[in-house]
Amino acid sequence: MKVAVIGGGWAGLAAAVELTASGAEVTLFEAGRVLGGRARGVEIDGRQLDNGQHILLGAYRDTLALMRRVGADPYELFDRRPLQVIDNTGFRLALPRMPAPLNVAWGLLTANGVSFGEKLKTALWMDGIKRRGFKLPSEMTVAKWLDAAGQTGTLRRHLWEPLCLAALNLPAERASAQLFANVLRDSLGSSHREDTDLLLPRVDLGQLLPEPAGQWLQAHGAQIRLSTRVRQITEAENGIAIDGEPFAAAIIATAPQHVGALWSAAATNFAYEPIATLYRNFEPEIKSPFPMSNHLGGHCQWVVDRGQGMLACVLSGHGDWEILDDATLAAALDQELGLPNPTGWHKVIREKRATFSAQPGLHRPDFRTTDPRVLLAGDYTWADYPATLEGAVRSGLRAARHLTKS
Repeated sequence: MKVAVIGGGWAGLAAAVELTASGAEVTLFEAGRVLGGRARGVEIDGRQLDNGQHILLGAYRDTLALMRRVGADPYELFDRRPLQVIDNTGFRLALPRMPAPLNVAWGLLTANGVSFGEKLKTALWMDGIKRRGFKLPSEMTVAKWLDAAGQTGTLRRHLWEPLCLAALNLPAERASAQLFANVLRDSLGSSHREDTDLLLPRVDLGQLLPEPAGQWLQAHGAQIRLSTRVRQITEAENGIAIDGEPFAAAIIATAPQHVGALWSAAATNFAYEPIATLYRNFEPEIKSPFPMSNHLGGHCQWVVDRGQGMLACVLSGHGDWEILDDATLAAALDQELGLPNPTGWHKVIREKRATFSAQPGLHRPDFRTTDPRVLLAGDYTWADYPATLEGAVRSGLRAARHLTKS
């Protein structure tokens, strides 16, 4: 079976690997010069960086399994640590290496700056969420959910709202409570302690999956066509045609805003959220107590220590920062961080359509289209999650397995 996979991001790579392993003759089309889509390595001024920061968790089982399948060892490529949420005000919640759910209970109990009454109320609330199966009204926002639960104190400001912004790229006032609950279900609510671990990459994103997957695909006979933008998919007598070339079937794994141009019946109408990353170098080298911390009270929301004196400041969702030019934004973030001796080097990477807007009641398309020979893959089709790498990988695996079965 000759199958085309259109899009070389994490969803397309997952689909291509699964199809190739099942014996299909796969051609992977990627418009860019490298694989990885919105989670890839980039070289800027001789520095190997990423086109954005991505939070990975131990709960990303399919992503980790796919990495192992293509020869990328997660134990070597990640610095795996129990979850900590710390910020610039001194708040700290750290999970110990205890069996679940004792790890979360101990983390709440020892969180500093939180009253015992609030800790108890939160523990009871989380237990109630589990007993209800993490099911919530589809139109509810995270803010209304927290209000109804009486989560209005320190933990809301320093834990739930930052986690919501990190997971959904939306503030609690606009974010889907159900999607956030799903994230909590598979992390803090998991029965496996390892699922709550933070996976901090030791290498750039390209070395985690895109590059090993590309090498694996070529070694197993798949074709990879970089810098090749597909213009048209048409129905043919015995399959479909990709710009006139015959295939038995295709998986469209592009970003959602590009799908309609290829298959009009699958066009989406999402709103999108931006993300910016400021890379800033410091000399002499600084080292953070923990590689990732929350930053309250300014433009920057998360600070990631990339090592060797490099910090990455992450700005998620729409905000006043969007109207600032790169130099002005860098100066503003330097003032917010208040760290000594930033060098003159900095780089701002902006992604205007970084994620679909994970608002309440969001319609997510089915991965099947009007033609059984054309399927969709991408995080936007994995309705259980917001825009995540795990959702992208799972969607690619699902589309490939559906094709092989049918």
